[in-house]
Amino acid sequence: MMDRGGDWLRGELNNIWGYDDFRYPQRQVIESFLAKRDCLVVMPTGAGKSICFQLPALVSEGLTLVVSPLIALMENQVGELKHKGWAVDFLHGEMGKGDRTRVIYKLEQQELKLLYLSPETLLSPVVWQIISREDFLINGLVIDEAHCVVQWGKTFRPSYTRLGAIRPSLLQVKHNHPLMAIACFTATASLTTQKIICDTIGLNNPQKFIISPYRQNIQLKIKQIWTPRARKKQLINFLNNTKRQSGLIYIRTRKEAENISNYLNQNGYVNKSYHGGLPSIKRRQIEQDWLEEKIKFVVCTNAFGMGINKQNLRWIIHYQVPLLLSDYLQEIGRGGRDGKLSQALSIISESTGIFDNTDKKTRSFFMAQTLQYYQETQNLLPNFSRQSTNFVSKENELYLGILTTAKQLNWLNPFQFQLKLNQPQKKINEMIKYEKQLIIQMEQYLTTKSCRWSFLMGAFNHQINSSFRCGVCDNCTKN
Repeated sequence: MMDRGGDWLRGELNNIWGYDDFRYPQRQVIESFLAKRDCLVVMPTGAGKSICFQLPALVSEGLTLVVSPLIALMENQVGELKHKGWAVDFLHGEMGKGDRTRVIYKLEQQELKLLYLSPETLLSPVVWQIISREDFLINGLVIDEAHCVVQWGKTFRPSYTRLGAIRPSLLQVKHNHPLMAIACFTATASLTTQKIICDTIGLNNPQKFIISPYRQNIQLKIKQIWTPRARKKQLINFLNNTKRQSGLIYIRTRKEAENISNYLNQNGYVNKSYHGGLPSIKRRQIEQDWLEEKIKFVVCTNAFGMGINKQNLRWIIHYQVPLLLSDYLQEIGRGGRDGKLSQALSIISESTGIFDNTDKKTRSFFMAQTLQYYQETQNLLPNFSRQSTNFVSKENELYLGILTTAKQLNWLNPFQFQLKLNQPQKKINEMIKYEKQLIIQMEQYLTTKSCRWSFLMGAFNHQINSSFRCGVCDNCTKN
């Protein structure tokens, strides 16, 4: 039995990672998780979220499941711990059959301390059958990058909205099972987002650790342009001043990522384009080449960068800005993990879009897509039975995410549900209104004349002094 007298947690931190002490609130989160308390943790990128769940998993009996959204993120974190000799692994749909079989065997034999997997893999028949065994000991469930529950669960990755049924379903078959804690981690979450995460995942009176997103070493700058040519010129001017430092260029669509990447390569700026449509082996190679600085920057969609630990990322350009402030904050937060200065430049069209309607078209496209999902959900409601049990299918899964967020159904387990319709049209219309407000909020940030960090902290419900000025954003330095 491990001696837990004295400062054993700090000793384990030093043994595993070589750090002398914790940063706030790492110790508090770890102690809460070890005490089987549910947690919601909102900490800036680079603040050490992963240690908060990795350490208690490694020192506890049984398995901790980590739901992670991206393969690169899983492989990055698992690789570091495997190198230290720990019993950790990952499962995802792009693994070879032999590797997948090997990990599933280790899972069956309860040889793992930590298993990273996507929500879709966690809910696959083979994994669910193993972890549902009465003798299978699970000590915790971690939802990493938990903002995906809100931003992806309603449309892109609806399996996220079924995660709330996991603990109740497992405890029904594990009668003598100790209480399983759930911890949700993210770098950005407004009060509304926090509530949706807690409700959807089913957190039980969670302890909340909410840290300000403010990063004084990240310089925020918005550059307004009038024409597509001026957008490219602004990009080239910036690259000429980067002195071959490591960076990322974010673009919203796959096609445009490839176009801009080719344009830059033709002009002597060596790079690779990255998006979700590339074969997995090619995506892994691009990630590795960038981490090893064989290429200095990548032109990418939002599929790149989440959770990847690159300390010396000196600049991030939004060649096209995201729709939501939360996405923006996530992406700029990947810069300057080493605490040194990092630049975050966003290039935007002037507000009318007369000469360059790129931003308007992108906003309209994604908003129309979202509204279509909501409309199709409303049209599908008559096909569901309110009395009987309904089953998840590929045809209806997308709409179940929206209905879950709107609190219009009960999950009996991760695969079966019952409708509890209560003014569904009104609830869905409220969600549409909220989506539109978020887009307006992003536009307000891009055009504000006040301190940009002050705007961001206010948008994410962090109280600040009215006279606060960061001193590093373009508005502060200009004034």
